[in-house]
Amino acid sequence: MKLTWLGHSAFRIETGSSVLLIDPFLTGNGVFEESGTPIEQARDGTTHIALTHGHDDHVGDTVDIAKRTNATVIGVFELVSHLANKGVEKMEPANPGGTIDCGDFDVSFVKAYHSASTMVDGVPIYLGNPCGLVIRSKGGPTVYHMGDTEIFGDMGLINEIFEPKVGLVPVGDRFTMGARTAAMACGKFFKFDTVIPIHYGTFPIIDQTPDKFIDHAKGQNVVVAKVGEAIDL
Repeated sequence: MKLTWLGHSAFRIETGSSVLLIDPFLTGNGVFEESGTPIEQARDGTTHIALTHGHDDHVGDTVDIAKRTNATVIGVFELVSHLANKGVEKMEPANPGGTIDCGDFDVSFVKAYHSASTMVDGVPIYLGNPCGLVIRSKGGPTVYHMGDTEIFGDMGLINEIFEPKVGLVPVGDRFTMGARTAAMACGKFFKFDTVIPIHYGTFPIIDQTPDKFIDHAKGQNVVVAKVGEAIDL
């Protein structure tokens, strides 16, 4: 399995013959754009797109990429129905508690505490529950993308059920956990082999670096990913 951070909460995961994008916010993502990573490198060969929730900084380029690659879009029912109206042809709807078998991997939807909507003519439109995603690959470790969330006690059940070894953890504060609670979540509820901080540096009102998280997460294997550089897992 190869995992590549694309800035913010976006990832590319290559496993077997499949290429999964998670929350592919590329256009307008300053962290991705400043890295100089070609957008073609991030999106080409995509077979699946999985979304944690409907905010624009997570849905991102989903419609364009799905149309270019014929990728299957995986997300909660309301969100994929909304994207179908925008021209997405292949989709797999789900909700918390459900699992989608994608061949080389499966995606399980778990709780996240956040909100989920998009603006249409200045009015917020509800797009279903926000979620975390557990990716179980036949060719690599189990990955838990927490989505946008606060800390919550049922993280302990997520660990008990799935035993994820790689945590993709939001640390930027304001809209998600901040450094202290994100480090507490990892240390209290999980036994990650690798912790990758995400959702920082993209907007001025969230933390610009993962430094505070690293300080709070001492003793854990925190890997600060570089945008566009693949990590072998």
